[in-house]
Amino acid sequence: MAIVQMAVLSAALSALLVLPCAAALLLSPDTRMMRRLFSRRGRAELRALDSTLRALDLEPRLAELDDPAIEQIAYDLRRLDRLRRSGLTRSSQVWLAAVLTAYDIRLQLACRQLGVTEHLQPLDGVDREIERVRVEGQLEAAGLTLRRPE
Repeated sequence: MAIVQMAVLSAALSALLVLPCAAALLLSPDTRMMRRLFSRRGRAELRALDSTLRALDLEPRLAELDDPAIEQIAYDLRRLDRLRRSGLTRSSQVWLAAVLTAYDIRLQLACRQLGVTEHLQPLDGVDREIERVRVEGQLEAAGLTLRRPE
């Protein structure tokens, strides 16, 4: 009889601990946002946002900003390089595109600070990847370490 009472008491305590957490997850704003994004309407909104972002010319906006220190740019490039080579970016094309965009912006900042010529913005696809590799080589030659030895 004592074992049954302990089992019932354990189940009740577990329910008291689990139910509020489950309710918080199900009712949290982040979860609602994720549900909305993965609905048909949400996917259409994301596609529209993606096409709008692709059409933006970031060059004038980048020119207006104060550039971060070259050490910060190098740190960001190493971090983004690890992200773009990780398994997470291989499973999501949207995530990979976002990481590559951030990586390219940091490459442009580094080029501007070190006086390296780059042509990333007008290119697309394989041409952009080739230019990315060329720019990485030029930045390495200028003394910027893009990858730490593992």
